[in-house]
Amino acid sequence: MSYSGTLILIMSIAVLAPLLAYAAGRRLPVPLVIFEILLGILVGPDVLGWAETDELIDALSELGLAMLIFLAGYEIEFGKVRGDTLRRSVWAWLIALAAGLGLGVLLAGGYTKGVYIGVALTSTALGTVMPVLRDAGELQGRFGSVVMAFGSVGEFGPIIAMALLLSGRRPGESTALLAVFAALTAGAVYWALRPRRPWFSTVVVTTLHTSGQFAVRFVFLLLALMLGAAEVLGLDVLLGAFAAGLVTRLLLTGAAPEEGSAILEKVEAVGFGFLVPLFFVVTGIEFDLDSLLDGGRTLLLLPVFLVLFLVVRGGPIWLLAPRDLAPRSRASLVLYGSTALPLVVAITTMGVDAGTLEAGEAAALVGAGMVSVLLFPVLALKCRTRAGEKARSGERVTSSESW
Repeated sequence: MSYSGTLILIMSIAVLAPLLAYAAGRRLPVPLVIFEILLGILVGPDVLGWAETDELIDALSELGLAMLIFLAGYEIEFGKVRGDTLRRSVWAWLIALAAGLGLGVLLAGGYTKGVYIGVALTSTALGTVMPVLRDAGELQGRFGSVVMAFGSVGEFGPIIAMALLLSGRRPGESTALLAVFAALTAGAVYWALRPRRPWFSTVVVTTLHTSGQFAVRFVFLLLALMLGAAEVLGLDVLLGAFAAGLVTRLLLTGAAPEEGSAILEKVEAVGFGFLVPLFFVVTGIEFDLDSLLDGGRTLLLLPVFLVLFLVVRGGPIWLLAPRDLAPRSRASLVLYGSTALPLVVAITTMGVDAGTLEAGEAAALVGAGMVSVLLFPVLALKCRTRAGEKARSGERVTSSESW
């Protein structure tokens, strides 16, 4: 199929998926991303063979992943993600990394392959979890803030680990490059926090509802700059996307606080309306179903990886969750934190391209991530609902917490 035909098919799936999610939601809330991926698999080369990707489609898909990570970074509210909860989330991820690397090496029978598997097991699909929390009305409450803290570290930590452990460089060189990028990001944050001149806010307000769209264009310029900085330094561009989200929130909060939500809506329209669904559909199209269904060890790895998401990522979260969370809320936090997919796709793609991971192993990891996206958020919602806890239930905050 031609490029235009494949793009038409992808966008048709992007339109059909919300309709299916809405219809299914009357009985069981199924995340939209599941329909996007499953329909992508259906039209892909391993089933109907209607769609194949090319360089342009792959480039748009990578931009969709960057946009997903950018929006995850934008959602972080520094006033809420800090204090004791942040310390707990960092320690939970570090413990998960140690456990993941150990189990990955044992499972793979070697260090190099084990690193790819281990890092993938520590990720949290914050960009996938956020819409679920938002639709459930929990994103702005106490519980949503805790999920954001643990999810942010679960998104940012693996990106750092990818730069340090999967770049192929010596650790000292990778650390130095990360320090340079951190310095650049710190400079961008300092610049974003400085008071803007009056003309800046005036242009934002004046062009917000015109064809000029200065603020939206400026946001995408920031994203391009941070992606470019990460690429020039030889780091994963997802690190740049996440940093761009952080800087953008700080900038808009200071320069155009009243228009910030309207600007975000426009950026989300581009992301969730085009680029992000394209990424998930392409993930389905490129999913190696044949390798997974060959049977034997590869097929057995899928449930093993699914359990390991809960053990490696979820176990430390259960142990280090804020003490004031009720047991069912703690279980819900574990399920949200163990949901993984976008970074699993990125990490396994790196492993296959490097010739380290076999196609079947990558398919098993991605398949486990898909099942986690299908099951874990639904179960997490049920845990919260059965406990009778809502986002504004005013759960007790411990004296050690700082918000």
